[in-house]
Amino acid sequence: MLFSAVSLALALCAQQAAAHGGVLSYKIGNQYYKGFVPYNSATGQVTIQRRWDTYDPILDAGASTVACNNDGSALPDSQQLTATVSAGSAITAYWNQVWPHPQGPVLTYLAQCPGSSCNGVNSRSLKWFKIQEAGLISGTVGNGQWAAGQMIANNNSWTTTIPSSVPSGPYLIRFETIALHSLPAQIYPECAQIQITGGGSRAPLSGELVSFPGGYSNSDPGLSIDLYSNAAKTQTTYQIPGPPLYGSGSGSPQQPTYVPTTTGGSTPTSTPASTPTSTPGTVPQYGQCGGQGYTGPTGCVSPYKCVVSNPYYSQCL
Repeated sequence: MLFSAVSLALALCAQQAAAHGGVLSYKIGNQYYKGFVPYNSATGQVTIQRRWDTYDPILDAGASTVACNNDGSALPDSQQLTATVSAGSAITAYWNQVWPHPQGPVLTYLAQCPGSSCNGVNSRSLKWFKIQEAGLISGTVGNGQWAAGQMIANNNSWTTTIPSSVPSGPYLIRFETIALHSLPAQIYPECAQIQITGGGSRAPLSGELVSFPGGYSNSDPGLSIDLYSNAAKTQTTYQIPGPPLYGSGSGSPQQPTYVPTTTGGSTPTSTPASTPTSTPGTVPQYGQCGGQGYTGPTGCVSPYKCVVSNPYYSQCL
C-alpha cells in the first residue's frame, strides 16, 4: 500500500510538471544552446540561461521571482556562459513539447548589465525594456488566435530579432509567455545572458524601462482579463501588459506576424502596405501607422515606411 501511495504521488507530480514548463533551449545563428535543467542540481550545468527551479507558473505579478523565474540567479562564472548576438540578428527560444497553453501573449525583454559582463548580476536590480510583443492575433478574446498558439504551431518556438539600434554590451534577454486560461494569470519568464555586438546608439527611454518586480500588477487589464466572460465573446482587442515597446514612440502595441515552420523556428515577416500613405511623416520607427480600427497618424518619419504586420497592425520600419 505504501508503494502504491508513493507511486500515485509521483505520478501526480509528473502530471503537474508536464502541465507547465518554460524555455529549455535557444538558437542563435546555427548555434544551439541548451538551457538550465530544472529539478536538477546546478552543479556541473554549463549554459547561457539563468537558473530556474520548477515548471510551476508565477501567479503573483509582484513576486520577487518574476524577473527570471524562481531562483533566477547566475551560475558560478565557470558554468555561466554568455552567447554573442549581433544587433539586427535573431535569437529563437524553444519551450517544452508540447506547450499546453495556447491563450496568451508572448513577450521579449532586454536588460543591460553594468560593467562588462552579466555574471553575478541580480536580475531584480536591472531595468528592462520590451523589444517584441504579440497578443491577440485575430478573432475574439474568448475564441481567437493568440501569440502563444502561434508559438505552439512554430514547434514551440519564438524568434526575436535584436533591434539594430540597441547599444552594444552585456544583456539579459527575457522570453516570456503569459497563460490566460485561468485567473490569476500564469507568468512564465526565463532569462539568458547575451553579449550584443555591432549595436546602435538608441538607448531605451525612461518611459520604456521597468523593473521586475514592478513591471506588472495582477490588476493590469492584460493579466486580469476573463476569457470566459460574456464580454470576451465579442471583444477583439487585448492590452498587452508592460511598458511601451522599445522605439515605438507612442507606445502603441505592435504585433509582428510569425510564419509557422516545420523545422522549429519562426521568423518575423512584414509585407509592404498595399496602399502607401502620402501623409506627412510623424510616426517614429516601430510606431503604429495602420491596421483595422486604427485612427491615428499613418505617415512615418523619414526614411521609414509603413508596412503591414497583420490586418490589425501596421508599423513604421
